Amino acid sequence: MTIQQLQGTYNIIGSNQDVEGNSYKGTLKLSLDENNRISAKWLINNSQEQFGSGFFKNNILVINFNYKGDQEIVYKGVVVYKCITKDVLDGFWSEKHGNPLYLGEERCFRVGTQKEVIN
Repeated sequence: MTIQQLQGTYNIIGSNQDVEGNSYKGTLKLSLDENNRISAKWLINNSQEQFGSGFFKNNILVINFNYKGDQEIVYKGVVVYKCITKDVLDGFWSEKHGNPLYLGEERCFRVGTQKEVIN
């Protein structure tokens, strides 16, 4: 698999980094920047935008991300995706100020594929 094959829009389902594991849905758009690195933009629950950049090797995608939360506080974290196929990504993530006892989880399905999740 190549980094170029990752570009596109994915529907996501995930669970948060907490004891409750609250679930969420959204979209993830992956593109390449001028240095052939991944640029990412998430839209979670139709309201929260998150942004990231990362790299790809051996079917593993790593993205450092950030977003503004309540009171304009910037949150940062990292997500690691295993590229199951060019259409399915399986990942886990952690935020700097998240509960260190838990990891968030996320599964991504390329828009337009049979396994696509409906928001």
